[in-house]
Amino acid sequence: MQNVKCKVTAVVMAVTLTLTVMAQDEEKKEIPQYFFPMFSESDVLLKDKQVLKQVLNYNTISEKMVYVMNGNYYDMMNPSLIDTVYLNNTRFVPVNKMFFEVLMTGDPALFIQHKSGLVTAGNPVGYGGTSQGVSSYYLSKHELSPEFINIQVPPNVKVNPEPVYWLRVNGELKKFENEKEFINMFPGKSKEIKDYIKSAKTKIENRDSLIALVRFTFGL
Repeated sequence: MQNVKCKVTAVVMAVTLTLTVMAQDEEKKEIPQYFFPMFSESDVLLKDKQVLKQVLNYNTISEKMVYVMNGNYYDMMNPSLIDTVYLNNTRFVPVNKMFFEVLMTGDPALFIQHKSGLVTAGNPVGYGGTSQGVSSYYLSKHELSPEFINIQVPPNVKVNPEPVYWLRVNGELKKFENEKEFINMFPGKSKEIKDYIKSAKTKIENRDSLIALVRFTFGL
């Protein structure tokens, strides 16, 4: 009898584990618009120094911090009250109604604006639109209602990351999307920066590489 119970328990555990893995895999498939593959418990530091615990992820389509409540996904509606969000060992700070990832603090400070477009190839698309050729389109305000944010991306549509990088110097934010645009921000040092990028094989999309480039540019 005990052997039967052990076998039943083992089967139940195996089934439970299988369903859990399947659910996690399904969740990853359903939320490609989010920066991280899964929602995680995070610390939210408010400007009044309170710390809140919330299960969060960042929607790169709507550019909103999203939390889970009763199985639904909701926008964080008052980012102006927030100082910093600590999500998966990554720091985010509110900028207007968006959140930027922090790479460097101080002066200069360096940030990434994580945003994405939705790309389809010549087929009818969800959300009331139709594409011709390869095109990008963005969800409407109605589709990005804060009441329910976990909109599934149609199978014929791909989430296309389009990050923007921001450098804050003397309180002024300047954006760039590639090495060339970064160089153009420093006309007096363009040759030095070009030589450094070539010798260091700098890739803007690599965080460590980008931080090293900024440190070189400012002699840090």
